[in-house]
Amino acid sequence: MEESAPKKPRILLVEDDLKLAALVKEYLESDQFDVDVESRGDTAANRILTDKPDLIILDVMLPGMDGFEVCKRIRPDYDGPILMLTARSEEVDEVIGLEMGADDYMSKPVRPRLLLARLRTLLRRVQPNAAQESFDSEENALIELTDLQIDATQRSVVLSGKPVYLTTAEFDLLWFLARRPGEVVTRDEIFEKVIGMPYDGLDRSADLRITRLRKKLGDDGKQPSRIKSIRSVGYLLAP
Repeated sequence: MEESAPKKPRILLVEDDLKLAALVKEYLESDQFDVDVESRGDTAANRILTDKPDLIILDVMLPGMDGFEVCKRIRPDYDGPILMLTARSEEVDEVIGLEMGADDYMSKPVRPRLLLARLRTLLRRVQPNAAQESFDSEENALIELTDLQIDATQRSVVLSGKPVYLTTAEFDLLWFLARRPGEVVTRDEIFEKVIGMPYDGLDRSADLRITRLRKKLGDDGKQPSRIKSIRSVGYLLAP
């Protein structure tokens, strides 16, 4: 009996520029993705929660509801990767997108090869087989640090007996830190191992994810005791 072909990742592209959407759809489908297009933010939010695609490419400027609001609305019930697109290059857009729960951010014009590389990196984090293989090599897929339990197999976090909801990117960052409690982890390492790209010295996405992690773990943003900042170097998760 012949083995069935691997299932293609399902992507929902939320983009009101129909010409751009058609080009991106054609390019990604030629690389073994299934791509659906939605042109309005309000209808996209409902569709995402119903269909649960494997990944979302979400434009910021949309009719009906902007991409930030879509991200904010779906995040509590959608745990797949979200990559946001914008025609503007202001840093504040990136900050808002990541604070709303986006996993990655790209400015237009879209560079197809870079987009494809970003999508593959995001999907690798959530593919069950790949994740299981990486955790099988770990000595322990369950890490306990006082009142914090992190289960890599279930991708779950419990703090003082209560579950903590984390996005895919947030969990990956916490797990990376938790594997080396009490050690300083540099930004270069975080970008290379977690975000999947070199650190350019200016990108603040890792810092923003740390900020979100602190909030969700009840850490004091001004005087953090759980995830500590090491000036000009990186971060340390207290053992």
